[in-house]
Amino acid sequence: MTDLEAHVSQKGRKELVKQVRAKINELGIQYIYYQFVSVTGRIVGKGVPADHWESIAERGFQLVYGSTANLFVDRFKNYIGYGPEASELVGIPDPETFCQLPWDKRVARVFCTCFRNREERVNPGGHLTSDCRGNLRILHEEFKKKHKGLHMRHGCEPEMMWLKKGADGLPDGGFSKPNCYHIDQFESLRPVFMRAIEYSRAMGLDMIQGDHEDAPGQLELNFMFDDCLRTADRLTTYRQICAQVAREFNLIACFMAKPFMGVSANGCHHNISLWKGGEDKVNKLGLDNLPGMEENFAYLKGGENTFLPLKGQSKPGPIGLNCIGGIIKHVGALTAIGSSTVNSYRRLWDTGFWAPVYADWGYQNRTCALRISAPGRFEYRSVDSTVNPYLMAAGILQAFDDGITHKIDPGEPEERNIYAAMAAGKKVKKLPMSLGLALEELEKDEVIKKAMPDEMYKVFTHYKRDEWEKFNATVTNWDLQQYWDYLP
Repeated sequence: MTDLEAHVSQKGRKELVKQVRAKINELGIQYIYYQFVSVTGRIVGKGVPADHWESIAERGFQLVYGSTANLFVDRFKNYIGYGPEASELVGIPDPETFCQLPWDKRVARVFCTCFRNREERVNPGGHLTSDCRGNLRILHEEFKKKHKGLHMRHGCEPEMMWLKKGADGLPDGGFSKPNCYHIDQFESLRPVFMRAIEYSRAMGLDMIQGDHEDAPGQLELNFMFDDCLRTADRLTTYRQICAQVAREFNLIACFMAKPFMGVSANGCHHNISLWKGGEDKVNKLGLDNLPGMEENFAYLKGGENTFLPLKGQSKPGPIGLNCIGGIIKHVGALTAIGSSTVNSYRRLWDTGFWAPVYADWGYQNRTCALRISAPGRFEYRSVDSTVNPYLMAAGILQAFDDGITHKIDPGEPEERNIYAAMAAGKKVKKLPMSLGLALEELEKDEVIKKAMPDEMYKVFTHYKRDEWEKFNATVTNWDLQQYWDYLP
């Protein structure tokens, strides 16, 4: 049996497919987006009339392999990852992710897992290793088996900016003033964020805290933490929601890491913990009024948080400390995933805005790459809002595995401002300060490279090295302003 056949025939799936058909009929769904996620976190796929649900659920749809790399060409006009002669992947929908779109209730979306074509000579119907979402599921299951049921749960803080749209369709400044936590600036965006919250709740996100951050039009709207695959799916969904809300208000929903210098960037801190046990509980918050299937609104509840401090101590327990040690050891390579664009490094170079530059950890210490943000979890700060959350979660799992397996000691937490500690003589490793340097760190790190098996690593590095080379081969406004009258 191929991987594709095993996925389609897994226990309970046929019943879920039937439940989706009942929901399609009940809600009057006419069209379905079958979607997966590319190397950069972009949402790609196909749309199909809902009449064909059963056949697509069993047979899938086909799309060129290169769609996992946005069907993008490098600076030499070669397709990234796969040439035009490559086969077509098979996308198989995961029925538990079926959900109606609240802004057009005739349409639904479902996430898909990608497989190699059935007619391939090598590994026909095998898992497509350039499918970042499918990889995360596989890697997390392997992690659970190796570590006796330990599983990762995390939440993220997706900062983004609502920008005004100029007559040319390009950004024309932030909608509000850069006043952090200012309720009046938050209020100025109330119609926008309330629409985003309404749509998010309708699509199964348990929305919690939100605020105005300290950049123009910058909001952070958070949702409840969960299993790492669900959290990645929900961040992807949240981005789609923001894009739709922007269309409705003629704004730009900007997830670019650093649109403006001199104000804070768009970070996407990950708050992470490892758990044993727990079970899915349906989110009862307004469930009767929510469209879609109950499975969309389930959350992992209960279990034992292994990051909690031992009795009478403030440090995380042994597992948490080893995981911190793993992150510190591999933070250079992880930076290539968490700060994945050329622009990401503007965030690290613009000093004074708490972006992490040094590989250390501490309690509530925002000058470090990791901080203990609350008992039972730590915040990984070296990640911005352009992140592909599936790759990031997979990379973190690999660092955790190394830390636990080899009992890596992260050292004592740094309670001083890291710059004061360094002035006093502390030696601290600095994060790579450009995409090029981060990719060099990734190339040397065999542990983190396992988070991107086989074709995924080839696609990622081809795409990102080309991005770095294109930047280096471009004359910018800075070049002109700096050098146009350089001589005589």
